[in-house]
Amino acid sequence: MEQEYIILLQKILVVLFSVTLFWKIIKHMCGLLVIEKEPVTVLVTGAAGQIGYALLPMIARGVMLGPDQPVIIHMLDIEPAAEALNGVKMELIDAAFPLLKDVVATTDVVEACQGVNIAVMVGGFPRKEGMERKDVMSKNVSIYKAQASALEQHAAPDCKVLVVANPANTNALILKEFAPSIPEKNITCLTRLDHNRALGQISEKLNVHVSDVWNVIIWGNHSSTQYPDINHATVKTTNGEKSVRDAIANDNWLNTEFITTVQQRGATIIKARKLSSALSAASAACDHIRDWVLGTPKGTWVSMGVYSDGSYGIQPGIMYSFPVTCEKGQWSIVNGLKIDELSREKMDATAKELMDEKTLAYSCLIDD
Repeated sequence: MEQEYIILLQKILVVLFSVTLFWKIIKHMCGLLVIEKEPVTVLVTGAAGQIGYALLPMIARGVMLGPDQPVIIHMLDIEPAAEALNGVKMELIDAAFPLLKDVVATTDVVEACQGVNIAVMVGGFPRKEGMERKDVMSKNVSIYKAQASALEQHAAPDCKVLVVANPANTNALILKEFAPSIPEKNITCLTRLDHNRALGQISEKLNVHVSDVWNVIIWGNHSSTQYPDINHATVKTTNGEKSVRDAIANDNWLNTEFITTVQQRGATIIKARKLSSALSAASAACDHIRDWVLGTPKGTWVSMGVYSDGSYGIQPGIMYSFPVTCEKGQWSIVNGLKIDELSREKMDATAKELMDEKTLAYSCLIDD
């Protein structure tokens, strides 16, 4: 009887060993069959500037498109920045990023736009001392008109575009006008930086981690008229989930200081750094594209500047920041949220500014 038990045990061990060995062989063979993803070509304009310098290593490291997505980076800048641009290219090569398959540094907009799948438009003409709004708008209208034409002719048909350079909403609108074959849903502008700033302010106020706050909204323009809205936001506390308004329990702060802090955060950073936001803008651009391409977590939304379809009574024909969810590379505006009187007033005010900007931009086109 004991002998039979030993033989049975030996057989079981042999079977277990065989199954384990077989499983390891199968896993190894599957590993050999894994086909690396095709590289995605990402264009960054204004690539020699501060935001570009912060953004490029994030893209090359997989922060924007995921840790298994190879990338080819196209960098564009103006001729006076060509030497600095080449220096950035050298640094990208020296960093030996495993996901970076190739890098192109150029001052030629046609070469830069060739075969691009994702375009992050960071380059633009900044407002300088003594310049009128129309002067700045006129410069940017010319830049985005030219870049739109190059994307229209040379980018991939499904190219996704994110405009970062200010005035971001109106630059994106001009780009849309002059790249009619790029679907309007593929052209967006960055308000994720403002969205992230709002999350940061709430998390600091409540002394919780920023990942425990979700569903804030930035309505409207990426400017000082934007409306950071927490009326639908939620926070996870030690006592469970609560609305942000209930958790903070200070309507005066939420309706005044919180809003102005987010609206003026960029100016505050310039005052402190003597330079504009770069690291946070680059990180927000990665967040924007990542969620757009890979999807937003279930039950959450993000803020994106998109072409208005009339949702929430906002005039069609402007680039306006709405709450959106993303799935399978497509964004959808979150509809059906209740809008109170204060929100309505602030949403309409930022929409009016965008309409005024649109009028100014179109007058520049006539003068062009």
